[in-house]
Amino acid sequence: MDIEMIREYCLSKKGVTEELPFNETTLAFKVMGKIFVLTSLEGALALNLKCDPAKAVELRENYPAVQPGYHMNKKHWNTVYVDGSMREELITGQIDHSYDLVVAGLTKKAKVQLRSL
Repeated sequence: MDIEMIREYCLSKKGVTEELPFNETTLAFKVMGKIFVLTSLEGALALNLKCDPAKAVELRENYPAVQPGYHMNKKHWNTVYVDGSMREELITGQIDHSYDLVVAGLTKKAKVQLRSL
């Protein structure tokens, strides 16, 4: 996977936008204004993804490419290094999981808006 494949995958999800909220090299994908993927446009490709705490620990134990979230709450976020050591389906599955967690935490109003898109 490369950044363009990840970008296309994220943008194919309902209610998703992309922004550069912090600087011109940190790309964020948001659903209804809430971040579910962060990545840098410089250096090695890595994704910060929200994750259920129990699943986060399991992924870190089983995959060296999954580490505690860089500059994030390490209980709820993982950094996934896209270095070819993980199958594409596993990475997209983690993106889906992050998206689903963020959607679950949206306000009722935002959920209604998302469903209407």
